Amino acid sequence: MLKEFPYKREQAKKYATTWALARNPAYYSFNGIGGDCSNFVSQCVFAGCGVMNYTPIMGWYYHNAENRSPSWTGVQYLYNFLINNKSVAPFAVEVEEKHVEIGDIVQLGHTNGDFYHSSVVVSTDNNRILVAAHSDDSLYRPISTYKYEKIRFLHILGYRQFV
Repeated sequence: MLKEFPYKREQAKKYATTWALARNPAYYSFNGIGGDCSNFVSQCVFAGCGVMNYTPIMGWYYHNAENRSPSWTGVQYLYNFLINNKSVAPFAVEVEEKHVEIGDIVQLGHTNGDFYHSSVVVSTDNNRILVAAHSDDSLYRPISTYKYEKIRFLHILGYRQFV
């Protein structure tokens, strides 16, 4: 039976603040070959749910640099997985900025709809969204300091697993 569980936001934040300015040796760093931002965000989200989806191609999983899903490391693929996931692992909805919480995802893009950067929310104090990110490693960086043409916010609703 597939059951829904609440996303562990503080665990996602703890992982993000621990590894934002470093690299967890359990994961390959994709810096220099496309960027490490979605890889890092996926690690944070995994810390908040502990469940991967091993569906070939369309799932969300990481074994190593050569054996991972496109959604683990690709900005648009991560979005597509989280928004459309009806099976195991995390699932999300796109929300307005005012509904963002710790552990949620912020993605930046161009006006043509191509999104190129993912970060994870680590604070929403004083109505400011602060994020942690890889590629251009950042911790508690205000989202307002990024240059972008489009922005979207993914609110992790929870995760599913078989029980």
